[in-house]
Amino acid sequence: MDHQHLYTIDADTLMSTSLPPLRFVIDRLLPQGVNVLAGSSKIGKSWLALWLCLQVAKGESVWGLATHGGTVLYLCLEDNFTRIQNRLFQITDDAPETLHFATIAAGIGEGLEEQLTNFLTQHPDTSLVVIDTLQRIRTGSDSGNPYANDYRDISVLKALADKHHIAILLIHHLRKLNDDDPMNMISGTTGISGATDSNFVLKERRRGSGEATLYCTGRDIEYRELPLVFDKASYTWLLT
Repeated sequence: MDHQHLYTIDADTLMSTSLPPLRFVIDRLLPQGVNVLAGSSKIGKSWLALWLCLQVAKGESVWGLATHGGTVLYLCLEDNFTRIQNRLFQITDDAPETLHFATIAAGIGEGLEEQLTNFLTQHPDTSLVVIDTLQRIRTGSDSGNPYANDYRDISVLKALADKHHIAILLIHHLRKLNDDDPMNMISGTTGISGATDSNFVLKERRRGSGEATLYCTGRDIEYRELPLVFDKASYTWLLT
């Protein structure tokens, strides 16, 4: 990199250059890049994440939106294989071999990037990596600036996602305080929501009601609020 000169492109050249289109893993909902799915503890984020992984791995639609199938990696870092197996049995009887699980991974800056790169090299058709939870891959700060730490961690993952044209979905928590704007409830500083490509907040209407709204916002998607209900028979979030 030349540190003395900016690399620029003029508008006319840019207009006439053929660039690859933005890739969506779920049409109009989940684009390539880094995305956050945040919700209160025990609301059912992991059920939603597992179902999304299954749908993408099978190439089946999500709430009527087409998915672009491929290999999916789900890092379930707060679970063990027994619990994941039990969840799979409750959600499906047809789990594809294109869906891979890991329960242990290194942290950001401590080997995670290499682990993911190796997986993506072995599975070049990978379209989605889910990390459950973001907190499990964070390695603590080396600066006293929480915003800078949040932004840096997301930026490392974003560079990886953009290089390999995949979507990374980070499962994350909400802070306890309520806010009129659900995006302000994402735990951490605005360095997290500011560095991501899109953010999703799963918020129950009433604690334990099984009825929730998924608030969706991002650079490449239109803002929408999806009314969902948790179906206890299939352990999936259905669009109402």
